[in-house]
Amino acid sequence: MKYWVKSSILGLVISLCGCQQHHESTPSSRIKTESLPVLLSTDSPQIPDIVKLQHATGSMTPEGLQIHFQSEQYPYSAISLEPQTPYDWHDLRDFNIAFDIANPGPYSTQLKLDITDIDGATYTRSISIPVGKTHTYYGKMQGHDLATPNGDENIELNFLSGLRSNPPTWQGEDKQFISMWGKKNLNLAGITRITLSVQDALHDKTLILSNVRLRQNPPMDPTFLTQIVDKFGQNAKEEFPNKIHSQQQLIATRDKELASFKFTDRSERSRFNGWKQGPKLAATGYFRTQKVDGKWWLVDPEGYLYFATGIDIIRLANSTTLTGYDFDQTLLPPKDANDVTPEDSQGLNRVPDQAIPSRFVASPMRKAMFEWLPSYDEPLGKHFGYRRSVHSGPVKHGETFSFYSANLERKYGEHYMATWRDVTIKRMLNWGFTSLGNWTDPSFYQNEQIPYFANGWITGNYKTVSSGNDFWAPMPDVFDPEFAHRANITASIVADEVQNSPWCVGVFIDNELSFGRPDNLTSYYGIVLNTLRRDGEQVPTKAEFTRLMKQKYGSIEALNAAWNKQITDWQAFDKGINSDINNDQQIKDYGILLSAYAQQYYRVVKNAVKKHLPNHLYLGSRLPDWGMPKEVVAAAAKYADVVSFNAYKEGLRKDKWAFLKNIDKPAIIGEFHIGALDSGLFHPGLVQAANQQDRAAMFADYMQSVMDHPSFVGAHWFQYMDSPITGRAHDGENYNVGFVSVTDTPYPQMVKAAQQVNRKIYQSRYIK
Repeated sequence: MKYWVKSSILGLVISLCGCQQHHESTPSSRIKTESLPVLLSTDSPQIPDIVKLQHATGSMTPEGLQIHFQSEQYPYSAISLEPQTPYDWHDLRDFNIAFDIANPGPYSTQLKLDITDIDGATYTRSISIPVGKTHTYYGKMQGHDLATPNGDENIELNFLSGLRSNPPTWQGEDKQFISMWGKKNLNLAGITRITLSVQDALHDKTLILSNVRLRQNPPMDPTFLTQIVDKFGQNAKEEFPNKIHSQQQLIATRDKELASFKFTDRSERSRFNGWKQGPKLAATGYFRTQKVDGKWWLVDPEGYLYFATGIDIIRLANSTTLTGYDFDQTLLPPKDANDVTPEDSQGLNRVPDQAIPSRFVASPMRKAMFEWLPSYDEPLGKHFGYRRSVHSGPVKHGETFSFYSANLERKYGEHYMATWRDVTIKRMLNWGFTSLGNWTDPSFYQNEQIPYFANGWITGNYKTVSSGNDFWAPMPDVFDPEFAHRANITASIVADEVQNSPWCVGVFIDNELSFGRPDNLTSYYGIVLNTLRRDGEQVPTKAEFTRLMKQKYGSIEALNAAWNKQITDWQAFDKGINSDINNDQQIKDYGILLSAYAQQYYRVVKNAVKKHLPNHLYLGSRLPDWGMPKEVVAAAAKYADVVSFNAYKEGLRKDKWAFLKNIDKPAIIGEFHIGALDSGLFHPGLVQAANQQDRAAMFADYMQSVMDHPSFVGAHWFQYMDSPITGRAHDGENYNVGFVSVTDTPYPQMVKAAQQVNRKIYQSRYIK
């Protein structure tokens, strides 16, 4: 059996089968190539030296290099191409890297593509490889929508369009890797590594790689971002299942769904959706936690075992997208300094009528994306909104529109919000969910049909510190008295919304704070490193760090000896020092300081919650799986009633979550999702499935992994509706992660999977 490794000025071709590869493609996707000289040719069945396998095995087959990823045993398994001399592609323009991949099954495989340059920068993309025959997958390396003005490196998550992932810039049968994060424009003078990996999977995966090559991009479609959204907020250029084409179809879909609700069976559930057929424990009138036969549970107000399943973002606040229009800023009201709700968690925030005549086009690119927008004076004009600021995107502020909200009015009529709330509750009960998840609109709080989780944000003019990578926002200076003051204001407002209702399970405060990342010591201890460099007179957290180290070491000489520093005195220490890490003792002390910071955060918040909501559970801050230092988890476990995590993976791996046994505290998943590309959207989301049926199967797998873990007391899916196809206004997320589409149409595969999963949650968790 022969294989060839070929190279030319066009780049790299690896052919791993006994014949030249030929693949069918549409004429518009054919790539001009030239005869490429042989880099390596041999009759040996050995895998080329540039191919490196990590927690994976490879073997040559007639179809190509078969790679068995040992992803059930290991959280990371990969195949990499690592040339002895970095690939030099700096003279190339408008080209892409393509891979021919087959999946012999039995599971779809989310494959991460990481390409790294000589500067250490990496661009990460991803694709789901369905079970089946060979297909071509590509990622652009230079040109088209990777181009940035003035040569800017453009390292943020979004493209210049404001979307997390754009539609393809040319038409064809080949599949584009989905942009995730990293530096889009790498240093092409030196590409050191090309890696395909399987990460955080529940099962072993097998793929066949038969061809890796560089190709010239076809001409870019100049209209790839033009009129991509129809009047319903859907993909205007593609057909897909359950696409709505008319008002009549929307109404017919509504009526069919409403008729299905009469079959809801809740005979096994208690009044609060607990397990009526299970053991009866002490009833306190509110939700609480208890360990039963070695497993943590929530207990409902009547004393029945309760496992929380549900959906986040049951509100309209995240349903808007930027239209490309803006207004005269002097005509807009300023932000209320006393507001405790971030703008992306508020309603539409339509501009005042006097500002409407000043409307102008701020982004022609965004404006051109829409086939239709209403005028302000027609009925659907009420679904316009405004954002004073955004996290990331093509403009810093601007007009928004909610196609989802407009579709609710089209679907349910004049009293669409009241009808939508009623339909939503009926859906949750019919689909078997036991709760309404985080960021549920407070208008649902007094429904008395299904429990809910309340939430709050601590915002205000308190001082801040930095982790060095504050993804959503700077971190609070938790030793600033103003932080405790604002925490109490937030808790009091949540208490006013909850009204001491027994239907409220508990309250989450904040979300995905940047306590530290696991990448390296600098990112892990970023809060400590950056705060030590600041002046204690201006930064209360720094003053506390100074006090703690002075208390531990007494003399500055003792600290200098331990840290290998030359700090003159404690006054100089408090003024600001070079905090670079020199040794292990410094790392231990940084752990003490990070722990002190985290404990103060959770202590302050717990005190506020228990003061204003004494009967309800404090559920922590929803630590992201990319930011959960052990010191922070320990602090959360000490003060929160339930420790919360957001985990965007295929499921909960036993090795990843084994640490929970040591803290012995109930835990809950606050967010997870899975998406696919057969929805008309351009980005599946963080965890990717091959199609809607696969998405449903992966949802069931994830939930089973939660039920199987003795520490977890529930999990909430993020989110109720899909992201807008042109990206949510706050940050451009344009994911297929909803249980319903932008037209408020449920995905039938997801509904069926939810019903099957929720039907068995109590028996599965209690008996297994």
